[in-house]
Amino acid sequence: MSAAPMLAVKGLSVHAGGKALVRDVDLRVAAGECLVVMGESGSGKSLLAHAIMGDLAPGLVARGEVSVAGERIDALTQDERRAFWGKRIALLPQEPWLSLDPLMRVESQIAETHALVAGRDWANAKACAAKDLGRLGLSASARQLPFRLSGGMAQRVAIAATMAAEAGLLIADEPTKGLDADACAGVAASLRAQMEHGRAVVVVTHDIGLARALGGRIAVMRNADMVETGDTRDVLSAPRHDYTKMFVAADPAKWPRPVAHTGGAPVLRGESLSAARGAKTLFEAVDVTLARGEIACVQGPSGGGKTTLGAVLLGLLPPQRGVVRRADGVEAWRYQKLYQDPVAAFAPYSSLRMALDDVVRLHGGEWAAVEAILARLSVPLDLLDRPPSQVSGGELQRVAIARALIVDPVFLFADEPTSRLDPPIQRATMELLRELAGERGLAMLLVTHDPDLAAAMSARDPIRIG
Repeated sequence: MSAAPMLAVKGLSVHAGGKALVRDVDLRVAAGECLVVMGESGSGKSLLAHAIMGDLAPGLVARGEVSVAGERIDALTQDERRAFWGKRIALLPQEPWLSLDPLMRVESQIAETHALVAGRDWANAKACAAKDLGRLGLSASARQLPFRLSGGMAQRVAIAATMAAEAGLLIADEPTKGLDADACAGVAASLRAQMEHGRAVVVVTHDIGLARALGGRIAVMRNADMVETGDTRDVLSAPRHDYTKMFVAADPAKWPRPVAHTGGAPVLRGESLSAARGAKTLFEAVDVTLARGEIACVQGPSGGGKTTLGAVLLGLLPPQRGVVRRADGVEAWRYQKLYQDPVAAFAPYSSLRMALDDVVRLHGGEWAAVEAILARLSVPLDLLDRPPSQVSGGELQRVAIARALIVDPVFLFADEPTSRLDPPIQRATMELLRELAGERGLAMLLVTHDPDLAAAMSARDPIRIG
């Protein structure tokens, strides 16, 4: 008789009131295997992960069977189910800030998991934590607090802390969002190592490259349903379902290339800019000039200073050296920023409608214009009555874009604005921003780790930082 799979899901559904957000999902993942769950933002893939874990947000109800290593856990009380967390099943959430203690240093957070969950003595736990950080290229950040880290660095710390639990089932929700190519390769290697140690791995992602690197099996979700399953390489190379074909074809490498921007008055000029974090120099003698309607890109490794450059250009931080000049007569609030982590940019207990309405009232806008922007971003209006915790990361990212556009900015610093978007939605969103650059004369400085996306958005050579 064969052993029970590490994860078995039968007829699993998630509802919000009478609306199905995940519908009748069946899954089996054996020890040492990987299942990639891929799909568009809002398709239900992250909700599926949380329903398996048993930590859905209030107001959401799961039905169906969930078994881990042959033991039914869906019928357990919340306290009984919580006993599985970390030791039997571990979840890396989509937002790293939600899984890190803001008052605990990086090394201690990882060591604590090794000690309290994996059962190591403290000296051994600290040694394991140091090894984990070294493997992820973060040894120099061991004594830092999370707010001192870039988004990509925080993501890698959260990954290390989750893997330290050594649970038999590891669920990773968008583990490579916002990471550069080297860091993505490191995450893929770490996930493969978990499988080699006999653990089952479920990865929720819209990163086609990560799916290819992990192999195993894939399940494609759309509108709460699984529309295609199979061997990962087979599905990605020869998809059968029309949606999967469209998803795979939306890779930025296949987008048309832009023409060089000509003309337009400068809206922003940074001359010989330098900045440091403590004793570490982040960048030196950087020049940035953007004209109305122009798009440029910034690239570099996580923690290299890309976000700091944006803060300097926006006047949120003073440069160590150099000067920033903005267009005369333009209000400061028309220089806008899209944050790398949209969760951190919204009040957690207010509805998204309130977040947008506050901007409309403050700046004398029209709500009809907001709805028009949301329609162009494919954001359903019924999402606006939810708090940030009850929408997907990709949906929240698009609401953040809409909020920034309400004030008709002349400059937009877009820090990984599509890190949570699946390829089709990413393409539609970036095409909209490119259209607005032409229609409104909006200048945009785009931070991206993806060289194909950079090449598709700007004919200029990227600004290199770090």
